Amino acid sequence: MDDNTRTELEAAAFRRLVAHLRERTDVQNIDLMNLAGFCRNCLSNWLKDAADAQGVAMSRDESREAVYGMPYEAWKAKHQSAATPAQVDAFDKTRGH
Repeated sequence: MDDNTRTELEAAAFRRLVAHLRERTDVQNIDLMNLAGFCRNCLSNWLKDAADAQGVAMSRDESREAVYGMPYEAWKAKHQSAATPAQVDAFDKTRGH
């Protein structure tokens, strides 16, 4: 497989992951962190890191909007609930605190 094809396939998989996460608003970021070790914020940070590495201007807000499909604060207000004590406890355990 040539590099361009690999890049196109990886980009398609990234777009599908982002679309899936936008649809699954019932899955909270803390649940993603507890189960997979990353969340939507991590993904948006990785996108910004890639932009920075390529010298592409992208703000943190822009990278989050690219992942969330809307401004981050709007997504939080619409979809994010307060973490339960059990979620926080699981997060603390997985983070080595």
